Amino acid sequence: MTTTSTATKPHASASGTWLLGGDLAVNRIGFGAMRLPQRGEALVENAVPRDRAEAIAVLRKAVELGVNHIDTAAFYFSPLRSANELINSALGGPYPDDLVIATKVGPGRDLSGAWSEHARTPAALRAQVEENLRQLGRDHLDVVNLRVLGTDSIAERFGALAELREAGLIRHLGLSNITPAHLTEAQAIAPVVCVQNMYGIGVRPEYEDFVRLCGEQGIAFVPFYAIAAAGRQTGATTPESPEILAVAKAHGASAAQVRTAWTLHQGPHLLAIPGTGDPAHLTANVEAGALRLTPEDLTLLNDLHRTPEAG
Repeated sequence: MTTTSTATKPHASASGTWLLGGDLAVNRIGFGAMRLPQRGEALVENAVPRDRAEAIAVLRKAVELGVNHIDTAAFYFSPLRSANELINSALGGPYPDDLVIATKVGPGRDLSGAWSEHARTPAALRAQVEENLRQLGRDHLDVVNLRVLGTDSIAERFGALAELREAGLIRHLGLSNITPAHLTEAQAIAPVVCVQNMYGIGVRPEYEDFVRLCGEQGIAFVPFYAIAAAGRQTGATTPESPEILAVAKAHGASAAQVRTAWTLHQGPHLLAIPGTGDPAHLTANVEAGALRLTPEDLTLLNDLHRTPEAG
């Protein structure tokens, strides 16, 4: 990519910064830990564990490149690796002062890796918060996102997390996989600092107004699967569109970098969390924060975004 010279390391600050919750300054290129514990498809029982030293090296390199926002969860694990434990081992003791770790609660997996019922009671949610605290080796969590399935009321669940926030176990609260109605419901209970929903070029174009609404309210929008698109937890496995490839060629960039750059161009409140266990991919992801798309690029990609099945 032409945005970084060979003599200069990329730095996540080139993506700009966002004040998460009004007091946590983060670079807009972050790191998602979902892919870290294993090779291949994530969130499956028979995942192939990633080499431990490799995973720890990637985390340390991410911080070296200016990443100070890591997204994780206690249910990110393979038979031998836990994302939270890897983060603790690589970066804890003590953690960098400016590092913000966001985790999520709701989904559950048993020790075999099989999915179990979502945590829906205050006791179950508190147990998940405490498990994240234990695994990360922290006395409080910077951000906890309530991951939601369906359209049912979240008042009781979000209220339980709000009580843990008041008790000092959680600093800020967010929501994941939600509708605008969920956001309104939660805001009547406690402040919401971020929304994590699936979004990217050709992925959920119907969320455009929701993305804009979050920005107007000072809420960070943190898309997941922004690079993987239809590949989801398997990664970017589907063929790329000619439009994305043309923009990538014009900038000497990869398709993944174009997807990340487009995400960041959707507003200053967009935070990217591309994940990888590969050092070269990590560097490329951070480099994408410096990629500036032209108005012509954005017109082309926005039209593609609004085309059914574009992702």
